[in-house]
Order: sequence, then structure tokens, then C-alpha cells
Amino acid sequence: MSNITHIIVHCAYTPPSMDIGRDDIDRWHREKGWMGIGYHSIIKRDGTVEHGRPLHKQGAHVRGMNSKSKGICLIGGMNADKTGPEVNYSDAQMVSLKKLIDDWRFNHYPEAKVAGHTDFDKGKTCPNFDAAHWYETGEVISNLD
Repeated sequence: MSNITHIIVHCAYTPPSMDIGRDDIDRWHREKGWMGIGYHSIIKRDGTVEHGRPLHKQGAHVRGMNSKSKGICLIGGMNADKTGPEVNYSDAQMVSLKKLIDDWRFNHYPEAKVAGHTDFDKGKTCPNFDAAHWYETGEVISNLD
């Protein structure tokens, strides 16, 4: 029986032109003194899913929720002029996000709810949209207003 209650969606808070991936985030997290990448999966701008921390290991992505959640990070989330958050994910990213969450819920965590980082830390806007609503309806509603 899994104790995973949530699949939490994050963003890298990078501009749309910045095409980074798992290795970049791993380096950033190590530079903070962490043991390595805190997310379990990363979804690049082209929709490629890269594996981060193994699913059997606890993540490091939401204070107070790491022992009972898995984390997915979308590359993007910052506007092009680097002045603030934005919903700017590619269609390919959103397709991959849905497939990945479906896979995790079907094969590993059937009771897990989908949420965004902001749902557990109101000081964050990440992933800049209501992840639970999107997962249920396919409609992206910004939480930046």
C-alpha cells in the first residue's frame, strides 16, 4: 500500500527560450547543498520526459509533503523578459504531463490527487496554473490573476 497522497506539478521558472533539462536542475539543486535533483520527473519544452530522482526515493520538492508525494517539473514558467511568472508551456509538455500523471496514477499511486506547488506554499505561484482543475478538465486556468 502506497502512502503517496499527491502528485505535485512544479515549474523550473525559466523563460521559454531556455531549453534545459534534468542535468541542469540536478546541478542547481546540488549547488544549493541538496543531495541532487528533488523532482522525480522533468518535462522539457519539446515534451521529452526525463527521469530525476527515482520513484522509490523520497523527493525534495515541497516542504512538509516530500514523504507523501511525487514531483514533476515543467521547464518554463517565467516570461520572456524575465520579470515574472507566466503560463507558457508547450502543447507537447502538457500532453506529456497528462500521460505521465495517468501512468503514475494507474500503475503506482491510484489514490494520489494532482496538485500544484502553490497549493502547499501560498508564497509560490508554481506551476502558474490550477493543476488539479487542468488534470480533471484539460483547461488551463492561470493562478496569476
